[in-house]
Amino acid sequence: MAKENLSVWTSIPFWRRSAAWVTGFASILLIWLTFDTLGQISMGTDADLKAGTAKRVPGPTVINYKIGYEMSTKRGHEVPTIGEKQPFFGKEWSEKEAADLLHLGKLTSQAKNCMNCHTLLGNGAYYAPDLTKAWLDPAWKDGGPMQGMTGKSTTEEAMAEFLQHPSQYPTHARMMPNLGITADEAKGLVAFLKHMSSIDTNGFPRNFSKTVDQFKAGGSNAH
Repeated sequence: MAKENLSVWTSIPFWRRSAAWVTGFASILLIWLTFDTLGQISMGTDADLKAGTAKRVPGPTVINYKIGYEMSTKRGHEVPTIGEKQPFFGKEWSEKEAADLLHLGKLTSQAKNCMNCHTLLGNGAYYAPDLTKAWLDPAWKDGGPMQGMTGKSTTEEAMAEFLQHPSQYPTHARMMPNLGITADEAKGLVAFLKHMSSIDTNGFPRNFSKTVDQFKAGGSNAH
């Protein structure tokens, strides 16, 4: 009896080999992507900042620098910028001090369940304003309404004052409740918010600079 010619598409050995090759390639790709991602999200150091080395997640001492946000024509979205030195709560923080302050801010944001109402880096709720770039909100800067309302002369002092006594500064129909945040916790939270605004989030939230322009033109969607 003549041997029947079978198509390669119906050959079981062919599909077994194909599956093995695809699985092997996918495994290698996954390992490469894992190491690449870890490199991208690893926090930088004080030495990186002093050397002007750009990191997606800058070191804790970025709180000692002026942080901005501008459109990148090359990347097609907005990116954070790190400028000159800028006192934070009246001083320059060492690497350990800054790291400890950020740690306190992170723990406080978790303990006070900030994400029950707010969004942080794309996670959380949409009941209250997104906080990813809250530090850059013009309302807190250069005589903006929040700075004026709290009577403070710097962004960090205005934000800390509001966090400790939100009921004294009603800014929205959905008023922030008084969470019993202490002065130290407020300082840590503000550091956490400033550091978060320096993270390169690939343009999230979208069109932030347009929101800033709209604010300067006469309207704010802040608190």
